[in-house]
Amino acid sequence: MDIRDIATRSGYGVGTVSRVINGQPNVSDRARKRILAVMEECGYEPNSNARYLKMRAQTSVAAFVMGVGNRLFDDILGPLQARLAEAGEDVVVTYLDDDALEVRAAIDYQQARHPKGMVFLGGEPRYFAESFHEIEVPCVLVTNSAAELGFPNLSSVTIDNESAAARVVEHLWEHGHRRIGVLGGNRASNGISSERLRGAERALRERGVELDLERDYEPCPFLESSGYEAARRLIARASDLTAVFALGDAIAFGALRAAADEGLSVPGDLSLVGFDDTSLSQFSVPRITTVRQGASLLADRSAHALLAAMREGAPATHEVVPFELVERESVRTI
Repeated sequence: MDIRDIATRSGYGVGTVSRVINGQPNVSDRARKRILAVMEECGYEPNSNARYLKMRAQTSVAAFVMGVGNRLFDDILGPLQARLAEAGEDVVVTYLDDDALEVRAAIDYQQARHPKGMVFLGGEPRYFAESFHEIEVPCVLVTNSAAELGFPNLSSVTIDNESAAARVVEHLWEHGHRRIGVLGGNRASNGISSERLRGAERALRERGVELDLERDYEPCPFLESSGYEAARRLIARASDLTAVFALGDAIAFGALRAAADEGLSVPGDLSLVGFDDTSLSQFSVPRITTVRQGASLLADRSAHALLAAMREGAPATHEVVPFELVERESVRTI
């Protein structure tokens, strides 16, 4: 039993459940009573009572996790908590719904709980640009760059998403694929999905091909179910594709199931590449070729930046860590 089960049974989002568990404001009495009732029915016990949680939060690092569908964030969170624990720092985790405004949630948390520092696992740079100036404590944005935002208390640790996506297209091209589709994200965003899409477009353009965004690209959230539906639409519309680049592993898992339901084998009929190298990507059938971000490295460098800022007053840093294309079983040569 975890926070996702409580959300499902109560009928409220994980963000609302997380706020109730952490004793945060901005939850209606009705929602709070319902969630607490479900927690009691299920025997779900957060690790402490409300008074301890409040005291703990005031001496802790706050971690904000965007959504529950991105398995990469789960892979980062464990090592991040361990690294901070080694340094004597406790972490209070708040899960946010996929459509939540993460900076607004952090501002509210700061006012109510006064944490020592904050970590954002995921986030949209435009929301930081609009209102991050209200946050006073050291922070780190993980998996996206804050370098251009210029806030003195906001560090970031990420990979070069654009170059990594270009490497995926290069890999598919090397294996003979010329009809390559792209699946996932939102091209109107200025976050990681748009960076990855730009990388794919650039790599194709360098090879004399323009990505047809109306025919060969299908946007969707970073969820297995969304990847499934988006892949079915893309396959139906562009049946001559020989390869699909999914902008996240969760999307790739959904696409893998969609291909099977459409009577296509991977990689026999359709090659498939994911992104993130989440913990499940090596257990799918076939195992997914994907871009490895390195969850432990991201966690370690993020913890280092946050501790330096909190304890030594170190200025914000913006680190780009290496990525790796992990070749498995989902791409064939044609």
